[in-house]
Amino acid sequence: MIRSMTGFGRSELEEHARRITVEIKAVNHRYLDASIKMPKKFNPFEAQIRNVLKEYIERGKVDVYITCEELSEENLQIRYNKAVAEEYLQYLRQMAADFGLEDDIRVSTLSRYPEVFSMEELPPDEEEIWQDLEKVVRSAAEQFVVSREREGGMLQKDLLDKLAAMQQDVVKIEERSPQVIAEYKEKLMAKVKELVGDVQFDESRVMMEVTLFADKVCVDEEMVRLKSHIGAMRKELETGGSVGRKLDFIAQEMNREANTTLSKANDLQTSDAAIDLKTGIEKIREQVQNLE
Repeated sequence: MIRSMTGFGRSELEEHARRITVEIKAVNHRYLDASIKMPKKFNPFEAQIRNVLKEYIERGKVDVYITCEELSEENLQIRYNKAVAEEYLQYLRQMAADFGLEDDIRVSTLSRYPEVFSMEELPPDEEEIWQDLEKVVRSAAEQFVVSREREGGMLQKDLLDKLAAMQQDVVKIEERSPQVIAEYKEKLMAKVKELVGDVQFDESRVMMEVTLFADKVCVDEEMVRLKSHIGAMRKELETGGSVGRKLDFIAQEMNREANTTLSKANDLQTSDAAIDLKTGIEKIREQVQNLE
């Protein structure tokens, strides 16, 4: 299967009292350019996430969005700050002594002062978090690949249809080439006879001119190379995989042959077929830019 460079994948995992959601989307790019937006607590896993993405994606500008929702407070614990409590107690007793007040300090009173008790998050189990995160990243990446392959299948069909149309243009040019030379010879002979009348002339000189003309307008080599390029591109499309760069190179070579053919064209039918070739090649190049 060939793959488009545009695609979308989403996955969600709810385990260990947290819900992790991963979304992946991509557009065309010459290389793999991944941008990851995620909670700060996942930052230590960025390199690992990128390594996972490389297993599924070779090219494209990829945006990855990761969110995490904690579903319980089991990871929180109460922290008693003895040092802060002692400092409060010391100042309260000092106040009682300074102003001759009754020392009526109770535990319930002291516990209400700021920072005596606080809630803090337990150190995360990084191995557990990575297991969950990797699972959902891989699931989203798999959905992303399915999306790319589905669109790639449509691009493949379109490209094969365009190659078939190009093949027909090549056949038209090949069939027209000998007719062009024959017509040139006929016109040249008629012109010479018109000029010399009934006087005998050297037909070999005419044939020499026809030979020079035929050499000038001959596109046999260009057509052979074009057919070879069409076959190579069809083979790559049917083989599948990451073929975008290869197909782009082949399309450039096709365009070179079409330009040469157009420059040699000496009649309207050949010119029209060569223009159709160039138009088809440009459409192919545009589509190839969408392939991984």
